[in-house]
Amino acid sequence: MPFPPTPWQQPDNAAFRRDYAGYLAQRMGPMIHALMAVALCAYLLGVVARGLVGAAPTQLAWQLIPAPLLLLVIIAARQCREPLQLRMLALLCVVLLEIGINLTGIGVTAGAHQPLPGLLLPVASSVIWFGRWDFLVAMALCALGPLPLLLHLGDGAQTLQFAVYMAISVTLATVLRAFMARTLLDQFKLERLLRERAETDGLTGVLLRNHFLELGRRTLQEAHSQQQPVAMLFLDADHFKRINDDYGHAAGDVALIALAARLRTQARKGDLIGRIGGEEFAMLLPGANHAQALARAEQLRLAVRASHHPGGHLSASIGVASCVPGYYDSIESLLARADQAMRQAKRDGRDRVAAAVRTCEPIQNFRTAPSLELRMP
Repeated sequence: MPFPPTPWQQPDNAAFRRDYAGYLAQRMGPMIHALMAVALCAYLLGVVARGLVGAAPTQLAWQLIPAPLLLLVIIAARQCREPLQLRMLALLCVVLLEIGINLTGIGVTAGAHQPLPGLLLPVASSVIWFGRWDFLVAMALCALGPLPLLLHLGDGAQTLQFAVYMAISVTLATVLRAFMARTLLDQFKLERLLRERAETDGLTGVLLRNHFLELGRRTLQEAHSQQQPVAMLFLDADHFKRINDDYGHAAGDVALIALAARLRTQARKGDLIGRIGGEEFAMLLPGANHAQALARAEQLRLAVRASHHPGGHLSASIGVASCVPGYYDSIESLLARADQAMRQAKRDGRDRVAAAVRTCEPIQNFRTAPSLELRMP
């Protein structure tokens, strides 16, 4: 009976939204930058076209005012990967384009015929908006931005034509954005699910060994930089082979699920839990000193004894290793010391807690992390 994986975070979860925004920024950042560059080129091409049809140099000079600002926005977007900043830069690009559209009206007499401004902007930009609010703001800018120019021209028929075509353009942009947003959300969920399956044990739902070690390295570095103690618990189910032999592997799976559940109930915020192999589990306790680690290991041992498997009560032997600020231990070394302490608990009669005898070495004695091999199950 496999243990269900970590519950899926729904889209209304704040952490999910934050991760999804970062995912969008990573995936869509290059596209936003490329579309901005295309918009600038199209804008400059429009200025050149106006010059070819006889626009006055003064009119062209006014229309060129937003171009340097657009270039700065494009340069900033190329370097930016923060979701909120990318959203604001994209909106700023639309604002500058709308200002440029209105500047085409300088020197144009009322009643003169002008090309309908910015009709393709909603459709062209529909795929770059992260959320609803920036999409709505962008569509409002596209629809209302050219109104000063249209009112200046005073052509009611052209204004009505603009309104009709803009309504069609915004509707099409809404459909495109909804399709793009749904596709990206489904892709994000799938990638996240695959990543979770690659990083967590399918039976117990805790971290797999390699990912536990990877996260443990970061946690240790952070603990050392903040001058905090850190401890490792290494837990091994007692007589696990007997459970499998006497009651079958399904009973063994039930026992492993129960062990993982007890580990999770005893964990605190910031703790890491991993399945090292077989019936062996480890828990990294950042901020816990040696005495606190021993107390928590005893609490965990008693919690395991309260668990059941088809043959009776479970029990576990637990090894404890700790490291204090100013002393170095790699995650591999710390885990190896806790493993040795666990084996000592086995030798002393099982169902007990044992502490590692060897301590970690001073930081200055090491240039690199010590390379210690772990006993593989």
